Amino acid sequence: MEFIKFIFKRILQTIPLLVIVSLISFFIIRLSPIDPLAELRLNPSISQETLDKEVRRLNLDKPIFIQYVSWAKSFVKGDLGYTSSGEKVSTKLKERIPNTLLLTTVVILMTWSAGIPIGILAAYKKESAFDRILTILSSIGMAIPSFFFAILMLIFAVKTGWFPVGGLTSYNFNEMNFAGKIIDIVRHIALPAIVLFTVSLSGLQRQMRANMLEVLDSDYIKFARAKGLNESEVVFKHALRNAVNPMITLLGFEFAGLLSGAALTEYVFQYPGLGRLILEAVMKSDINLVMASLMMGTIMLIAGNLLADILLMITDPRIRNRG
Repeated sequence: MEFIKFIFKRILQTIPLLVIVSLISFFIIRLSPIDPLAELRLNPSISQETLDKEVRRLNLDKPIFIQYVSWAKSFVKGDLGYTSSGEKVSTKLKERIPNTLLLTTVVILMTWSAGIPIGILAAYKKESAFDRILTILSSIGMAIPSFFFAILMLIFAVKTGWFPVGGLTSYNFNEMNFAGKIIDIVRHIALPAIVLFTVSLSGLQRQMRANMLEVLDSDYIKFARAKGLNESEVVFKHALRNAVNPMITLLGFEFAGLLSGAALTEYVFQYPGLGRLILEAVMKSDINLVMASLMMGTIMLIAGNLLADILLMITDPRIRNRG
Protein backbone atom coordinates (compact mmCIF):
# COMPACT_ATOMS: atom_id res chain seq x y z
CA MET A 1 0.00 0.00 0.00
CA GLU A 2 2.83 2.40 0.88
CA PHE A 3 4.48 1.53 -2.43
CA ILE A 4 1.35 2.48 -4.41
CA LYS A 5 0.93 5.72 -2.42
CA PHE A 6 4.54 6.63 -3.16
CA ILE A 7 4.08 6.12 -6.93
CA PHE A 8 0.77 8.03 -6.93
CA LYS A 9 2.41 10.91 -5.06
CA ARG A 10 5.26 11.05 -7.59
CA ILE A 11 2.81 11.09 -10.50
CA LEU A 12 0.85 13.97 -8.96
CA GLN A 13 4.10 15.90 -8.51
CA THR A 14 4.80 15.68 -12.26
CA ILE A 15 1.64 17.57 -13.25
CA PRO A 16 3.07 21.06 -12.43
CA LEU A 17 6.23 20.15 -14.37
CA LEU A 18 4.20 19.25 -17.47
CA VAL A 19 2.25 22.51 -17.19
CA ILE A 20 5.43 24.61 -16.85
CA VAL A 21 7.15 22.89 -19.79
CA SER A 22 4.07 23.27 -21.98
CA LEU A 23 3.69 26.97 -21.03
CA ILE A 24 7.31 27.83 -21.78
CA SER A 25 7.39 25.84 -25.03
CA PHE A 26 4.05 27.18 -26.24
CA PHE A 27 4.75 30.84 -25.60
CA ILE A 28 8.27 30.72 -27.07
CA ILE A 29 6.95 29.07 -30.24
CA ARG A 30 3.87 31.30 -30.54
CA LEU A 31 5.83 34.53 -29.95
CA SER A 32 8.26 33.64 -32.74
CA PRO A 33 7.52 35.19 -36.17
CA ILE A 34 6.36 31.86 -37.60
CA ASP A 35 2.96 31.09 -39.03
CA PRO A 36 1.90 27.78 -37.44
CA LEU A 37 0.05 26.88 -40.63
CA ALA A 38 2.68 28.09 -43.12
CA GLU A 39 3.64 24.60 -44.29
CA LEU A 40 0.01 23.50 -44.44
CA ARG A 41 -0.91 26.49 -46.61
CA LEU A 42 1.88 25.63 -49.07
CA ASN A 43 0.74 22.01 -49.36
CA PRO A 44 -1.68 21.73 -52.32
CA SER A 45 -3.12 18.48 -50.97
CA ILE A 46 -4.41 20.22 -47.83
CA SER A 47 -8.00 21.38 -48.22
CA GLN A 48 -9.29 24.75 -47.06
CA GLU A 49 -11.62 22.86 -44.74
CA THR A 50 -8.60 21.33 -42.95
CA LEU A 51 -6.95 24.75 -42.68
CA ASP A 52 -10.11 26.30 -41.24
CA LYS A 53 -10.39 23.43 -38.78
CA GLU A 54 -6.82 24.06 -37.58
CA VAL A 55 -7.47 27.80 -37.23
CA ARG A 56 -10.50 27.05 -35.06
CA ARG A 57 -8.68 24.33 -33.10
CA LEU A 58 -5.71 26.58 -32.33
CA ASN A 59 -7.78 29.78 -31.93
CA LEU A 60 -5.21 31.67 -34.02
CA ASP A 61 -7.54 34.66 -34.30
CA LYS A 62 -7.71 35.01 -30.49
CA PRO A 63 -5.26 36.18 -27.77
CA ILE A 64 -2.24 33.93 -27.09
CA PHE A 65 -3.40 32.85 -23.61
CA ILE A 66 -6.70 31.62 -25.03
CA GLN A 67 -4.69 29.80 -27.70
CA TYR A 68 -2.71 28.03 -24.97
CA VAL A 69 -5.83 27.02 -23.03
CA SER A 70 -7.36 25.70 -26.26
CA TRP A 71 -4.20 23.77 -27.13
CA ALA A 72 -3.96 22.31 -23.59
CA LYS A 73 -7.59 21.11 -23.72
CA SER A 74 -7.00 19.50 -27.11
CA PHE A 75 -3.77 17.88 -25.88
CA VAL A 76 -5.49 16.37 -22.83
CA LYS A 77 -8.20 14.97 -25.11
CA GLY A 78 -5.57 13.47 -27.41
CA ASP A 79 -6.29 15.85 -30.31
CA LEU A 80 -2.78 16.91 -31.38
CA GLY A 81 -3.70 18.40 -34.75
CA TYR A 82 -2.02 17.82 -38.13
CA THR A 83 1.55 17.94 -39.38
CA SER A 84 2.66 20.18 -42.25
CA SER A 85 2.25 17.19 -44.58
CA GLY A 86 -1.38 16.73 -43.56
CA GLU A 87 -0.91 13.63 -41.37
CA LYS A 88 -2.27 13.40 -37.84
CA VAL A 89 0.40 14.24 -35.27
CA SER A 90 -0.81 11.39 -33.05
CA THR A 91 -0.23 8.95 -35.92
CA LYS A 92 3.36 10.16 -36.41
CA LEU A 93 4.09 9.86 -32.70
CA LYS A 94 2.66 6.34 -32.55
CA GLU A 95 5.04 5.38 -35.36
CA ARG A 96 8.15 6.94 -33.83
CA ILE A 97 7.89 6.59 -30.03
CA PRO A 98 8.18 2.74 -29.98
CA ASN A 99 11.30 2.99 -32.16
CA THR A 100 12.91 5.50 -29.79
CA LEU A 101 11.97 3.42 -26.74
CA LEU A 102 13.53 0.36 -28.40
CA LEU A 103 16.78 2.18 -29.17
CA THR A 104 16.90 3.84 -25.75
CA THR A 105 16.24 0.57 -23.90
CA VAL A 106 18.92 -1.29 -25.88
CA VAL A 107 21.51 1.45 -25.26
CA ILE A 108 20.74 1.68 -21.53
CA LEU A 109 20.97 -2.10 -21.11
CA MET A 110 24.27 -2.19 -23.00
CA THR A 111 25.68 0.83 -21.14
CA TRP A 112 24.77 -0.37 -17.66
CA SER A 113 25.81 -3.97 -18.32
CA ALA A 114 29.28 -2.76 -19.30
CA GLY A 115 29.67 0.52 -17.39
CA ILE A 116 28.95 -0.71 -13.86
CA PRO A 117 31.41 -3.66 -13.89
CA ILE A 118 34.10 -1.57 -15.63
CA GLY A 119 33.67 1.25 -13.11
CA ILE A 120 33.93 -1.18 -10.19
CA LEU A 121 37.08 -2.78 -11.63
CA ALA A 122 38.66 0.61 -12.34
CA ALA A 123 38.04 1.72 -8.75
CA TYR A 124 39.36 -1.53 -7.30
CA LYS A 125 42.50 -1.28 -9.48
CA LYS A 126 42.98 2.43 -8.86
CA GLU A 127 46.08 3.95 -10.51
CA SER A 128 46.92 0.67 -12.23
CA ALA A 129 47.74 0.48 -15.96
CA PHE A 130 44.17 -0.67 -16.60
CA ASP A 131 42.76 2.35 -14.75
CA ARG A 132 45.02 4.83 -16.58
CA ILE A 133 44.22 3.39 -20.02
CA LEU A 134 40.52 3.41 -19.19
CA THR A 135 40.71 7.06 -18.07
CA ILE A 136 42.31 8.04 -21.39
CA LEU A 137 39.75 6.09 -23.44
CA SER A 138 36.81 7.50 -21.47
CA SER A 139 38.13 11.04 -21.91
CA ILE A 140 38.35 10.49 -25.66
CA GLY A 141 34.84 9.01 -25.69
CA MET A 142 33.41 12.01 -23.83
CA ALA A 143 35.27 14.48 -26.08
CA ILE A 144 34.08 13.08 -29.41
CA PRO A 145 30.70 14.55 -30.45
CA SER A 146 28.07 11.88 -31.06
CA PHE A 147 27.21 13.19 -34.54
CA PHE A 148 30.90 13.07 -35.60
CA PHE A 149 31.22 9.47 -34.42
CA ALA A 150 27.92 8.69 -36.16
CA ILE A 151 29.29 10.04 -39.44
CA LEU A 152 32.40 7.88 -39.07
CA MET A 153 30.25 4.81 -38.46
CA LEU A 154 28.06 5.72 -41.42
CA ILE A 155 31.11 5.89 -43.69
CA PHE A 156 32.24 2.53 -42.29
CA ALA A 157 28.82 1.00 -43.04
CA VAL A 158 28.74 2.37 -46.60
CA LYS A 159 32.30 1.28 -47.38
CA THR A 160 31.98 -2.25 -45.98
CA GLY A 161 28.31 -2.93 -46.67
CA TRP A 162 28.15 -4.95 -43.47
CA PHE A 163 25.28 -2.98 -41.98
CA PRO A 164 22.15 -1.51 -43.60
CA VAL A 165 21.73 2.26 -43.39
CA GLY A 166 18.33 3.91 -43.01
CA GLY A 167 15.08 2.77 -41.42
CA LEU A 168 14.45 0.06 -38.87
CA THR A 169 13.65 -2.81 -41.23
CA SER A 170 14.44 -3.97 -44.78
CA TYR A 171 12.02 -3.72 -47.71
CA ASN A 172 11.25 -7.47 -47.53
CA PHE A 173 10.77 -7.51 -43.75
CA ASN A 174 7.22 -8.92 -43.91
CA GLU A 175 8.43 -11.90 -45.95
CA MET A 176 10.95 -12.98 -43.31
CA ASN A 177 10.39 -15.58 -40.60
CA PHE A 178 10.49 -14.59 -36.92
CA ALA A 179 14.22 -15.18 -36.47
CA GLY A 180 14.95 -13.31 -39.70
CA LYS A 181 12.93 -10.31 -38.52
CA ILE A 182 14.83 -10.17 -35.22
CA ILE A 183 18.19 -10.33 -37.02
CA ASP A 184 17.07 -7.64 -39.49
CA ILE A 185 16.07 -5.25 -36.70
CA VAL A 186 19.33 -5.93 -34.82
CA ARG A 187 21.38 -5.13 -37.96
CA HIS A 188 19.50 -1.85 -38.49
CA ILE A 189 19.73 -0.75 -34.86
CA ALA A 190 23.36 -1.85 -34.32
CA LEU A 191 25.19 1.26 -35.54
CA PRO A 192 23.00 3.91 -33.83
CA ALA A 193 23.16 1.83 -30.63
CA ILE A 194 26.96 1.52 -30.81
CA VAL A 195 27.35 5.29 -31.25
CA LEU A 196 25.09 6.16 -28.31
CA PHE A 197 26.53 3.32 -26.21
CA THR A 198 30.11 4.55 -26.71
CA VAL A 199 29.24 8.12 -25.75
CA SER A 200 27.13 7.09 -22.73
CA LEU A 201 29.56 4.47 -21.46
CA SER A 202 32.38 6.95 -20.92
CA GLY A 203 30.44 9.09 -18.45
CA LEU A 204 28.68 6.20 -16.71
CA GLN A 205 31.78 4.16 -15.89
CA ARG A 206 33.65 7.24 -14.66
CA GLN A 207 30.75 8.11 -12.36
CA MET A 208 30.63 4.53 -11.06
CA ARG A 209 34.38 4.60 -10.48
CA ALA A 210 34.12 7.84 -8.50
CA ASN A 211 31.24 6.52 -6.38
CA MET A 212 33.05 3.27 -5.69
CA LEU A 213 36.28 5.03 -4.68
CA GLU A 214 34.38 7.21 -2.24
CA VAL A 215 32.64 4.23 -0.64
CA LEU A 216 35.80 2.09 -0.49
CA ASP A 217 37.51 4.90 1.42
CA SER A 218 34.71 5.18 4.01
CA ASP A 219 35.12 4.15 7.65
CA TYR A 220 32.63 1.27 7.64
CA ILE A 221 34.47 -0.40 4.72
CA LYS A 222 37.74 -0.07 6.61
CA PHE A 223 36.02 -1.59 9.66
CA ALA A 224 34.66 -4.48 7.55
CA ARG A 225 38.17 -5.23 6.29
CA ALA A 226 39.54 -5.00 9.83
CA LYS A 227 37.00 -7.64 10.92
CA GLY A 228 38.62 -10.03 8.46
CA LEU A 229 35.89 -10.20 5.81
CA ASN A 230 37.16 -11.42 2.46
CA GLU A 231 37.66 -8.77 -0.22
CA SER A 232 34.89 -9.95 -2.54
CA GLU A 233 32.35 -9.74 0.29
CA VAL A 234 33.54 -6.25 1.21
CA VAL A 235 33.32 -4.99 -2.39
CA PHE A 236 30.16 -6.68 -3.65
CA LYS A 237 28.07 -6.97 -0.49
CA HIS A 238 28.89 -3.77 1.40
CA ALA A 239 30.49 -1.25 -0.97
CA LEU A 240 28.55 -1.92 -4.18
CA ARG A 241 25.12 -1.51 -2.61
CA ASN A 242 25.89 2.04 -1.46
CA ALA A 243 27.88 3.01 -4.56
CA VAL A 244 25.14 1.98 -7.01
CA ASN A 245 22.31 4.02 -5.43
CA PRO A 246 23.47 7.37 -6.90
CA MET A 247 23.75 5.65 -10.29
CA ILE A 248 20.09 4.63 -10.17
CA THR A 249 19.20 8.28 -9.64
CA LEU A 250 20.89 9.05 -12.98
CA LEU A 251 18.67 6.57 -14.81
CA GLY A 252 15.86 9.09 -15.33
CA PHE A 253 18.25 11.63 -16.83
CA GLU A 254 19.66 8.90 -19.06
CA PHE A 255 16.35 8.80 -20.95
CA ALA A 256 16.37 12.55 -21.56
CA GLY A 257 20.06 12.58 -22.43
CA LEU A 258 19.65 9.79 -24.95
CA LEU A 259 16.62 11.50 -26.48
CA SER A 260 18.52 14.74 -27.10
CA GLY A 261 21.75 12.98 -28.07
CA ALA A 262 19.90 10.54 -30.33
CA ALA A 263 18.39 13.31 -32.49
CA LEU A 264 21.52 13.89 -34.58
CA THR A 265 22.50 10.22 -34.49
CA GLU A 266 19.04 9.22 -35.71
CA TYR A 267 19.23 11.88 -38.40
CA VAL A 268 22.63 10.68 -39.65
CA PHE A 269 21.47 7.06 -39.85
CA GLN A 270 17.94 8.01 -40.96
CA TYR A 271 16.59 6.02 -38.02
CA PRO A 272 12.82 6.56 -37.62
CA GLY A 273 12.86 7.76 -34.00
CA LEU A 274 11.38 10.60 -31.96
CA GLY A 275 14.65 12.57 -31.83
CA ARG A 276 14.87 12.71 -35.61
CA LEU A 277 11.18 13.62 -35.79
CA ILE A 278 11.68 16.61 -33.46
CA LEU A 279 14.71 17.80 -35.41
CA GLU A 280 12.88 17.59 -38.73
CA ALA A 281 9.82 19.30 -37.25
CA VAL A 282 11.94 22.23 -36.00
CA MET A 283 13.67 22.55 -39.38
CA LYS A 284 10.26 22.71 -41.11
CA SER A 285 8.67 24.94 -38.42
CA ASP A 286 6.01 22.27 -37.93
CA ILE A 287 4.54 23.80 -34.76
CA ASN A 288 1.98 21.12 -33.90
CA LEU A 289 4.57 18.38 -34.24
CA VAL A 290 7.20 20.31 -32.27
CA MET A 291 4.84 20.92 -29.34
CA ALA A 292 3.61 17.32 -29.23
CA SER A 293 7.15 15.93 -29.53
CA LEU A 294 8.46 18.19 -26.73
CA MET A 295 5.66 17.02 -24.46
CA MET A 296 6.36 13.38 -25.29
CA GLY A 297 10.05 13.93 -24.52
CA THR A 298 9.10 15.46 -21.15
CA ILE A 299 6.81 12.53 -20.37
CA MET A 300 9.66 10.12 -21.20
CA LEU A 301 11.91 12.01 -18.77
CA ILE A 302 9.24 11.82 -16.07
CA ALA A 303 8.75 8.10 -16.73
CA GLY A 304 12.51 7.55 -16.42
CA ASN A 305 12.66 9.41 -13.11
CA LEU A 306 9.66 7.44 -11.81
CA LEU A 307 11.41 4.20 -12.76
CA ALA A 308 14.53 5.40 -10.92
CA ASP A 309 12.43 6.20 -7.81
CA ILE A 310 10.87 2.72 -7.87
CA LEU A 311 14.27 1.03 -8.23
CA LEU A 312 15.67 3.14 -5.37
CA MET A 313 12.77 2.06 -3.16
CA ILE A 314 13.59 -1.58 -3.93
CA THR A 315 17.34 -1.24 -3.30
CA ASP A 316 17.15 1.16 -0.33
CA PRO A 317 14.28 0.59 2.18
CA ARG A 318 15.16 3.89 3.91
CA ILE A 319 13.70 5.81 0.97
CA ARG A 320 10.48 3.81 1.25
CA ASN A 321 10.16 4.86 4.87
CA ARG A 322 10.68 8.53 3.96
CA GLY A 323 8.37 8.35 0.92
